[in-house]
Amino acid sequence: MSRKFADKLNGLNPFAARSRALPEPLPVRSSQRLVRVFVEGYEDVAFWRGVFDRFVNPYLRFEISVPPREDLPKGKKVLLGMIPQASDELLLCVDSDFDYLFYNSTPQSRDLLACGRMFHTYAYATENYLCYAPSLHNVCVRATKNDTRIFDFERFMADYSRIVYPLFLWYAFSAQQASEHIFTLADFRASVRLNYLEIEHNGLRTLAWLRRNVGRRDRMLRERHAEMVAPMRAFAEKLLRRGVTPENTYLFMHGHTLMDNVVIVVLNTVCEKLRELSIARITSSSKKGVALRNEMSNYTNSLRSIRDVLLDNENYTDCFLFRRLQCDIRRYLMGVLGEKRMREVFGDTMPVCE
Repeated sequence: MSRKFADKLNGLNPFAARSRALPEPLPVRSSQRLVRVFVEGYEDVAFWRGVFDRFVNPYLRFEISVPPREDLPKGKKVLLGMIPQASDELLLCVDSDFDYLFYNSTPQSRDLLACGRMFHTYAYATENYLCYAPSLHNVCVRATKNDTRIFDFERFMADYSRIVYPLFLWYAFSAQQASEHIFTLADFRASVRLNYLEIEHNGLRTLAWLRRNVGRRDRMLRERHAEMVAPMRAFAEKLLRRGVTPENTYLFMHGHTLMDNVVIVVLNTVCEKLRELSIARITSSSKKGVALRNEMSNYTNSLRSIRDVLLDNENYTDCFLFRRLQCDIRRYLMGVLGEKRMREVFGDTMPVCE
């Protein structure tokens, strides 16, 4: 390797040169114990940091990271393999995927639910929380700096959920039966994605288009796999006990499908209309010439990427699934710290758990 090329690589990676020491982590206070919290991947660190920020206390310091292994493996399978190592000072945090819904029906579900030091999202993945319907208006406000309500996200996502619910059952049931070939993730994604949003009447035409597509696929599956229809009704009852209803299906469906093929499509359309509304207000003002150009420049410079704002979204804490996750961590802390210390630190702010 030429010296010039090596210098260029070192410039890209300031820690590559042996003469440069890596920064040392700050020492843990003598009154605290370090609790390592391992997550599936780098994109999950911020979410779980936000979760444990709600439980900061003078006795434990939580440090969120991917597993520090030399071969750099990560992902849910790696963390499931670490279950024997889990302890009060080594916690594992994963996406639930379908493991919570399957509730001991599969070996992986049994392993996850039996480990008291492995926390899971209850929702399919962290992306489902980012797409929590009551928070999406705030995402638009942060991206466009316009607080005008022109779209009811909660009503739309409930309508969307009711429409895709039958196909969600087909996909989840076939996954539990280890027969994903009947209705694969690719099939599910293609069937429930939104290619566009007509914002008028809160997406009525878009939803009607989706309903026709879902109905055709549902009828085809019922004809080809009639033997699965009756068992799937019992499966739906089981999911209802886990909290799945036709109106909240989006919280339990594949997270990246929801974010990339549904919510981003909706947000792009709504935010575009909000930006147009803001620009129309500016151009119709009494300002002219340089003052108008400056006003327009100030507005456009304040805009943010919709995806970036969505990835930073933390307005999902009132979701009933997130409260369950908080209660799991509260029970862990109660076992480690005891009720007296818990009340001393958190007082009446502790989550109320069933």
